[in-house]
Amino acid sequence: MGHWQELSSIINKQKVKIEKIYLTESKLRIEGEFDLPPLAQLPYDDQIFISAFVKTHGSIKEMEKLFGVSYPTIKSRLNHLSDRLGDLGIKIQTPKNESSQKEILELLDRGELTAEEALERLKK
Repeated sequence: MGHWQELSSIINKQKVKIEKIYLTESKLRIEGEFDLPPLAQLPYDDQIFISAFVKTHGSIKEMEKLFGVSYPTIKSRLNHLSDRLGDLGIKIQTPKNESSQKEILELLDRGELTAEEALERLKK
């Protein structure tokens, strides 16, 4: 188990404050009270999941293969992580219409919607 993974499991969703930072190259020490960056506040397995998502360029199909799970499982985990990151202060605004259009087209592409159903949803 790596150090970061071990630290992440010890912390286990507790609020963490950093009091000292030491920059090894410049030997600079900074003392104060700092929050961990939002991604570092996530459990290690969530950090790995996000890293894999970035490495696969956001391909849910690749994520399905990599983790051996279904599309709904990947989508559910992404939704959970999106909510969690929002709770940690990361807010990304996307136009609601654009997001829902993409999702409708993905459902159509996977055969989960007929063309008629997709058109009806897109009209809304």
